[in-house]
Amino acid sequence: MSQNRQKPGPGRPKDPAKRAAILQAAQVLFLRSGYEGTSMDAIASEAGVSKLTVYSHFTDKETLYAAAIRAVCEAQLPDLYQDELPPQDLHLTLERIGNAFCELLDSPESLALHRLLVSMAGQDAKLAHLFYEVGPQRVCDGMVRLLNQACARGELSIPHPEEAARQFFTLLKGDNHFKLLIGCGEPLTPVQRQQHVSNVVQLFLRLWT
Repeated sequence: MSQNRQKPGPGRPKDPAKRAAILQAAQVLFLRSGYEGTSMDAIASEAGVSKLTVYSHFTDKETLYAAAIRAVCEAQLPDLYQDELPPQDLHLTLERIGNAFCELLDSPESLALHRLLVSMAGQDAKLAHLFYEVGPQRVCDGMVRLLNQACARGELSIPHPEEAARQFFTLLKGDNHFKLLIGCGEPLTPVQRQQHVSNVVQLFLRLWT
């Protein structure tokens, strides 16, 4: 007599909480110890899960690293353009964006991420491109949209908005950011940062208005 047997299902659904714990652990360890200095065993231990569970969520170390870098970038990089001021306040809008950008760029978390990526330079172009797309390129794209809108309103006259956007953020970085990256400088005070941003915005608007 034949028996009705249920076909095996696709497997137990993955636990979102465990995935989040693994991703958080990966972010902490990659930023602390770098790519080569971080093992999947260490990530599993930090997350409080088995190594098998780590591999069930992320097929290999490179995949987990890419996911961790994306998560770090997205967490560190809130939408700089979400609270744009009215058109007549373009100067204040640029100052607000500049202050938020500088505060983010000079944060310990951002500096750690930049140092990690520099330490891996040349090892994996895919991961470098991933960081650039979800980080610097995303910031630049938002500024290009803002500049195009200002040009359409007749407030600015910029022949190449993307180039101008990159110039704006390069000026904001300045020399102090490089000093912080190599460990021979101190973060700007809020007053110093505000003055630096104000100078950059004035220079930028003088060039393109």
